[in-house]
Amino acid sequence: MTVLAVGLMSGTSLDGVDAALVEMGPRHRVTLRGFVSEPYDPPGRKRLLDAIASGTARDLATLNVWLGQRFAAAVEQVLDDASVKPTDLAFVASHGQTIWHQPGRATLQLGDPAVLAERFGVTVVSDFRSRDVAAGGQGAPLVPIADALLFGHPRRGRALLNIGGMANVTWVPKRGRVTGVAAFDTGPGVAVLDAVVRAVRPDLAYDEGGTLAAQGTAVPRVVEALLADAYFQAPPPKSTGRETFGEAFAERLRTQALAERPGATPADVVATALSLTVRSIADQVTRWLPKDGPRDLVVAGGGARNATLMRELAATLPGWPVRLFTDEFFDGDAKEAVAFAFLGWLALRGKAGNVPSATGARGPRVLGRITPP
Repeated sequence: MTVLAVGLMSGTSLDGVDAALVEMGPRHRVTLRGFVSEPYDPPGRKRLLDAIASGTARDLATLNVWLGQRFAAAVEQVLDDASVKPTDLAFVASHGQTIWHQPGRATLQLGDPAVLAERFGVTVVSDFRSRDVAAGGQGAPLVPIADALLFGHPRRGRALLNIGGMANVTWVPKRGRVTGVAAFDTGPGVAVLDAVVRAVRPDLAYDEGGTLAAQGTAVPRVVEALLADAYFQAPPPKSTGRETFGEAFAERLRTQALAERPGATPADVVATALSLTVRSIADQVTRWLPKDGPRDLVVAGGGARNATLMRELAATLPGWPVRLFTDEFFDGDAKEAVAFAFLGWLALRGKAGNVPSATGARGPRVLGRITPP
């Protein structure tokens, strides 16, 4: 028996809402039937950044409903594109928009699931992270269960890297096997990079394809200094967010780059931010993942579309064949939305969704809160 569901994801990159229409069946068979990405406009992104920085109770309450409406619009779009009716859906699984993530202590994702339940008349699974935190875990990363059961290599080891606002990696010894899985956030993905781009080139929302970074030369001493941050030295399990690698960190990078190289161009500063992302990913992969045996590194997320970043990552990890998730499975931008649809499916079947070796929780837990249709 197969079921249809929609998975929703809005990540730390704050670029928009991803909606994946997913068909799921026996033996963890997952098929992507449709995908849309609805971008936040500049005022919407600013509203999110302001809420993260200093939102009042009123701000958060109204933002919760606004985000629920944005998620509902994305669901409507993906259903319309696929000519699927809401009554054909078994459920909607919504990660929500992270507003605050304090690993091991508190995590808050907004996007009122009641809005979705009312709009579509289906069960909604949401708030996946808080149960893991309550069980002593980091609350992240949660995608490793999907990486292990859906996207690992069928015969050997594989690392799956997602470069969103933050970057996270999962090591899967073999597809279908959760024992031996290791996963953690490596640090900044494109959140710092995009913030630096907007600071030095206000006419750009991000560096499309890495074109600007390719024109510059990184300031290596700044990269080395920033890599001394305590987060990079800490062993897994660990997770992070904009609270550590956000606008303030981006401004620190920009200021240090200009102080170290007074004649630095905007392209040089962006190249420095890109180098930090690449170096931090490579350092964490090399430091904490298995060093021997057949393996590859499969990359998804918005950062995978940055050709300069991908080229430098491959050069910095010569022992790891680097390939795109899109080339082996489906559109890599849809991966996390599909993963949360899968997590919703597990929750409704009473199956654990966390991987304790990745989050540090006391044990496997069923994740998510259920809003009835």
